[in-house]
Amino acid sequence: MTPFPPPSGGVPSAAQKKNVDLVLLWHMHQPDYRDYSTGDFLLPWTYLHAIKDYTDMAYHLERHPKVHAVVNFVPVLLDQLEDYADQFATGKLRDPLLRLLAHENTDAFSAEERQHVLDACFRSNHTKMISPYPAYKRLWELFNRLQADGEPALSYLSGQFMADLLTWYHLAWCGESVRRENDLVVQLMSKAECFSIEDRRNLFSLIGELIGGIIPRYRKLAESGQIEISATPHYHPLAPLLINFASAKEAMPNAPLPQSPCYPGGRGRVAAHVTRAKQSHAARFGNEPEGMWPAEGSISTATLDVLAGEGCRWAASGEGVLANSLHQHRQSVSDRGQYLYRPYQMESGAEGLTCFFRDDRLSDLIGFEYSRWHGKDAARNFIEQIEGIARHAPERETPIVSVILDGENAWEYYPYNGFYFLDDLYTELESHQYIHTSTYSDYLKQSPARPDSAQMGRLPGIVAGSWVYGDFSTWIGSKDKNRAWDLLCVAKQSYDMVMASGRLDPVEQAAAEKQLCSCESSDWFWWFGDYNPSHAVASFDRLFRHNLTELYRLLKLPPPQNLAEPISQGSGTPEAGGAMRRSSE
Repeated sequence: MTPFPPPSGGVPSAAQKKNVDLVLLWHMHQPDYRDYSTGDFLLPWTYLHAIKDYTDMAYHLERHPKVHAVVNFVPVLLDQLEDYADQFATGKLRDPLLRLLAHENTDAFSAEERQHVLDACFRSNHTKMISPYPAYKRLWELFNRLQADGEPALSYLSGQFMADLLTWYHLAWCGESVRRENDLVVQLMSKAECFSIEDRRNLFSLIGELIGGIIPRYRKLAESGQIEISATPHYHPLAPLLINFASAKEAMPNAPLPQSPCYPGGRGRVAAHVTRAKQSHAARFGNEPEGMWPAEGSISTATLDVLAGEGCRWAASGEGVLANSLHQHRQSVSDRGQYLYRPYQMESGAEGLTCFFRDDRLSDLIGFEYSRWHGKDAARNFIEQIEGIARHAPERETPIVSVILDGENAWEYYPYNGFYFLDDLYTELESHQYIHTSTYSDYLKQSPARPDSAQMGRLPGIVAGSWVYGDFSTWIGSKDKNRAWDLLCVAKQSYDMVMASGRLDPVEQAAAEKQLCSCESSDWFWWFGDYNPSHAVASFDRLFRHNLTELYRLLKLPPPQNLAEPISQGSGTPEAGGAMRRSSE
């Protein structure tokens, strides 16, 4: 039984053969893991997702040129990819794990370096990324046996163990397209053990080549017209909350808010993030983005006004936000097929901006359910869902279905990094007579849903929220999250005071502004909470407090004592490790 069976089976009648536009938006994002004071990367997730997910997602699109999609790159992710490309070009490595992979002598690792390898190189999805490889699995089992005997027993692990572990960790993180088509990876996986320094150097060089090719590959796909590359405000800020904390109460009336009444100058900060994103996009892809997926699909009436004021033609958000907004204005939300699959414009404000809303159910099927299915069955079920939407669309309307989700984290839960599912899905879409894959910009250029069209929906206003539950509970409203906001607000007040004083020269001001941008990322608030895993909470807690401490240093102010105290402690075991969430509970 499928979780969402298609309406009415059988061969569709002529009346049922209705066209439908499908927009797949793959969101690519990693927060900034760099310590700006040293240039070092404190966590490796950017380059690991680069060699696994960004390479594979480009590969599937390249193999299926008739499939159109939107690929959303957050500018701070692109900043980091270019930083890594520079590391490989110059040989000045600023990522500790890459330094260890390329290290001449693994027998000479310090105790701290050995511990770093052991901490990092088993932190993968064990079912899909360790167990399928017998040699890697043996390393894990040996480590566990020695660990059970206490920390001193781990000293028996040799330099060769470290070399093999580092190699296997990076092999497991290679995308399926790389494993299938790169001779070096095939050779190393066949060798399985006793990897030499030459093996590790060759793998290191391949990683550099893969990372260096990512932006050019997607730029080429965009230039061909196959994909649209959209953006997000530069450092992924939760825009409605920066503009007004009280916007959280629109969907959560009883939620406690931070002690600070508001984030100082928040609207201007959001506009600054949007401006930086436009500049970044133009520099990398030759033009400004036509549309944006705001961080976490979080919008409010004020946020849409800012985006429209910055020249954005489209934005997108979650189904729950649309349902809340329609309900507030006494419009029926009993039949989602009657309101979800159309574009919307505001009745006043946000002039020139069209808003689209994701199908939460379909997006969650890809994010959480289909990983347990046979790839072809999952692809066929997805197609049947879209066909059912077309059959039940209002008369004289061509529905536009938005499927928007993380383009990175889901695939490690699929066999073969989602290779068969994506290949089968794209194959089905390429040949389907009535489902037309599109991009939002192409849709707006070609669709009959013009501002004066009956298909264009109208919204008097937005009930502020995100794609998660239609509210902001993932980022605000609990003790730990609110405390983090208060720490950021105090730092922003100090920032404003110092900037107004003229005590910093232009170079110092730019460094402080960049540091503040990183502190404003939504990711720190996502991870605070005891429902998240302890190791993830600890990592992001340390990095957030370190970023705030560095901001005070750049402002030439002593950091508050409370930045030495952890904000949150995790103890949960959430689905997908907490890196993804379903759109509803």
